Amino acid sequence: MFGVHVLGAPRHPERIPYGTTCHMGYHMHMARREVLVQLEDDLVDRLDRLAKTLGTNRSELLRRGARAIIDAEDALVADRELVAAYRLQPPEPALVRSAVRLAARTAPEW
Repeated sequence: MFGVHVLGAPRHPERIPYGTTCHMGYHMHMARREVLVQLEDDLVDRLDRLAKTLGTNRSELLRRGARAIIDAEDALVADRELVAAYRLQPPEPALVRSAVRLAARTAPEW
């Protein structure tokens, strides 16, 4: 719905598609590639209902989902690298004790 059709003109120029940049009133569209994905009928129906509720389309939901998966994997890799770095050079015990005391004083009461 928000893609670019064959001649390169936006289908809905009054809308700014998610993930595009806008400078000086011009809309820059990112290059896209069509990908065939097989999904169960129930999943497609649920995506379509959600897309309608959110005022978007199935393709945009799938793009958001793909980005979320990639972002989550990037965060997981960063966490693993941080843990590995701490294993190579653990924090000073005095610093850890200070952090624990500070956390105990500033933690919200549940």
